[in-house]
Amino acid sequence: MANKKIPMRQCVGCHEMKAKKEMIRVIRTQAEEGGAGQILLDTTGRKNGRGAYLCPSGECLRAAIKNKGLERSLKMPIPKEVYEMLTKEMEEFET
Repeated sequence: MANKKIPMRQCVGCHEMKAKKEMIRVIRTQAEEGGAGQILLDTTGRKNGRGAYLCPSGECLRAAIKNKGLERSLKMPIPKEVYEMLTKEMEEFET
């Protein structure tokens, strides 16, 4: 019996390769007419949208903010309010 392949993803904060199931997906949803899409945490990993992956730790989120990894992966500038919202959601997820 063959071993099943485990999908790997790279964290935009620490740049480590880990199994997809261990990561948290941050997505940019499709933009409405003329507007920009929303940026959300996708804990299920199944929502539609352009995604970037983070380790489930506040340190990786802070590193991704500092090195603009999320902005590069989602191909859009991210407002400060969105980073604050993501930080709060990540703290809730960690507990």
